Amino acid sequence: MKLKKYSLSFLMAGLMVVTAACGGNENTAGGDSNTQSNNANNNESSEELSGTVIIDGSGTVYPLMSRIAEEYMVEEQEGVSVEVSRGGTSAGMSRFVAGETDLSNASREIKEEELAELEENGIETQEFKVALDGLTIVIHPDNDWASDMTEEEIKSIFVTGNYADDDNVMWSDIRSDWPDEPVNFYGPNENHGTHEFFVEEIIEEQDLVDTINLQQEYSTLVNLISEDEYGIGFFGYGYYANNTDDLQAVAVDFGDGPVAPSLETIAEDGDYAPFTRPVFTNLSYNSAREKAEVKDFAEYVFKVADQFAEETGFAPLPEDELEDYINDVQAIN
Repeated sequence: MKLKKYSLSFLMAGLMVVTAACGGNENTAGGDSNTQSNNANNNESSEELSGTVIIDGSGTVYPLMSRIAEEYMVEEQEGVSVEVSRGGTSAGMSRFVAGETDLSNASREIKEEELAELEENGIETQEFKVALDGLTIVIHPDNDWASDMTEEEIKSIFVTGNYADDDNVMWSDIRSDWPDEPVNFYGPNENHGTHEFFVEEIIEEQDLVDTINLQQEYSTLVNLISEDEYGIGFFGYGYYANNTDDLQAVAVDFGDGPVAPSLETIAEDGDYAPFTRPVFTNLSYNSAREKAEVKDFAEYVFKVADQFAEETGFAPLPEDELEDYINDVQAIN
């Protein structure tokens, strides 16, 4: 999958759809169509832009997008405020389909029901990959027994009922020579695309163990696992890469020996491929047409995504793929 574009067949040519934003003091994504169109035309003819770009969504994508936003505001357009939030993929998409945001970051593909809501609300959107992430299984740095596990062991222990009816699993239940101590499970909550990816793709829509401690904030997960010798959890590679002193990544044996997640192994056709996933941003074409700063920022994202991907714990996309995305954004009118 390279990208998805969603056009609304019921929109007449030339019709500009206005989307209303709500919540706090954030700027709206729409407004009077004539005024917005004139502003966009004026901005496109000028080197300096002003206004606000509103982004919400994936906590996994947040470090990359916030770094890009920071660079854009300092080096490209000082008059533009790019507001990046991290409510989680699903929470961010709820705002996006309501027209409250200009871009929505996601660590899973957009859902059919979200597309239906976008169409109902008159919002045309396109889903773009921004980088590649490796789902990373993390343990305490003092854990000297589970530094490598098989893919099946990882999948099995996180599924309810596989080892104990009450899901009070012991490390010795997994391998008999491991400690006779409880396995303490951690992960991101249902607001996050990483949670959905793990449940839908890794454990194939089975139920997680009842004893898992699910959290909204990734920083909380890092702290909990770093303080729990018998803990195990999962999240995106970037949160491990920025906390290597406090966490240990499990090398996963997919059948040909243990593979540790790294920027070299995370690839859709690489050694860590079974746990590799693309991460996305969804662009509102309505916003890009009405607000020149949104279109300009979206183009900038794909100009620098490879530059900041590795810095924030992601494997970059191929240059030709990013170039195609730049062309797609430039063609918006």
